[in-house]
Amino acid sequence: MACRITGLVLKSRDPEALARFWCEVLDFVVHAQADEGVGIGPREGADGPQAELVFLRSDEPRNGRLPLHIDVNATDRDQDAELERLLAAGAVRVDVGQTGQEPWHVLADPEGNEFCLLEPRVAPV
Repeated sequence: MACRITGLVLKSRDPEALARFWCEVLDFVVHAQADEGVGIGPREGADGPQAELVFLRSDEPRNGRLPLHIDVNATDRDQDAELERLLAAGAVRVDVGQTGQEPWHVLADPEGNEFCLLEPRVAPV
């Protein structure tokens, strides 16, 4: 028997804004909201194979790069189209020393949390 990741918890200055951004990116919905934060996940609910994201309110300053980042890939369009969609949603390009030959794009969400847009793993519909 094995475990599965059911949630990733990120500290956030503005949990509501970060939740809106990641809901747009992942086509997630808000599952829980309280003064201390916001939990988002798949439209089908929390019992599926995808992990939820939880954004906890924190005023602690961030020190350097996070030791963890999220990788995403498009499910219904090619990588270039998805890159444009993510940039329009508020993502920004980030240079972490990549050569430009990588098959992925390094981006950051509105609070500067880095994530990578990988090539699609399935053919776009």
